[in-house]
Amino acid sequence: MHHSDTDIELRMLIEAIYMKYSYDFRDYTGASQKRRVLHAMREMECDSISALQARIIHEPAAFSQLLQYLTIPVTSMFRDPTYFAALREHVVPVLRTYPSLKIWIAGCSTGEEVYSMAILLKEEGLLERSMIYATDINPQSLDKARKGVFPLDAMREYTQNYQAAGGTRSFSDYYTAAYNAALFDSALCENVTFADHSLATDAVFAETHLISCRNVMIYFKKKLQERAFGLFHESLCHRGFLGLGSKESIDFSAYGPRFEPVLKRERLFRKR
Repeated sequence: MHHSDTDIELRMLIEAIYMKYSYDFRDYTGASQKRRVLHAMREMECDSISALQARIIHEPAAFSQLLQYLTIPVTSMFRDPTYFAALREHVVPVLRTYPSLKIWIAGCSTGEEVYSMAILLKEEGLLERSMIYATDINPQSLDKARKGVFPLDAMREYTQNYQAAGGTRSFSDYYTAAYNAALFDSALCENVTFADHSLATDAVFAETHLISCRNVMIYFKKKLQERAFGLFHESLCHRGFLGLGSKESIDFSAYGPRFEPVLKRERLFRKR
C-alpha cells in the first residue's frame, strides 16, 4: 500500500497531537481532516504539515489555533427545524413525566443548539427542572457558547427556523440587540453546564433522559462512531431518547438493535 508523503505527515501530526495534548483525531474521517489541515497549514504560514507539526509541539498557542480548523463549527439555531418540532411532539410529553431531567448536548460547538434546546424547554415549562450538559472538545467554542452572543444578521434565518420548529413566542423576546450582535437571555443557561469533553477519550454522564448529538458523527470513522454510541447507550436512562443529525444513523452500528426509531426521518431514537 503506497502512502503519499502528505498522508504520512498527516498521520504523524495527528499522532503528535494525541501524544502531546491528548486530543484524539485518529479515528476522524480522512478526506475532510486532510482538507482542514492543509487549509490550516496555509493560513498559519507553514510550508509543510511537518513544519506545522513542529510548531504545535513547541507552541501550545499554535495548537489551539490549529484546533479551530480541526473542529470547524457548522451550526445554526433550530437547525433542521423539523427535528425540534419532533422533539416537541414526541419527546417532550415523555420528559414531562420525570420530576427532574438531564439532557446532554454532545458536540455543542458554539452553543446555537444549546440555546435552541433551552428555548424549547422553557416554552414547554421544563427548563426549571432540567440540567443540561453542553460538551465540546474545543475550549474556544465553549467560551463563545457561554457568552451567548451571536451575529445579529443571523437572526432572520434563526427566527424562520424557530417558527418552523413550532416556536410559540416572538423569537426576539429571547435576545437583546446591540452592536451588530444578539445577546441571548442568560437565564436560559442558568441550568447549563458547559464542559470540555471528548467522545474519543472521555467517559459518560450518568442517567440522561435525552442526548442530542447532531452532525458530529459524520466526521468519525466507524470505530469512533461505535465508541460514541456505546457512551450514549450507557449514559441514557431506561427508554431515554437519542437525537442524531440529518445525515447520521445508528442502523449500521452494533448498537442499532438496542435502539428503536421514534421518527426515522428526523433521526430520533429511543433506547430499548
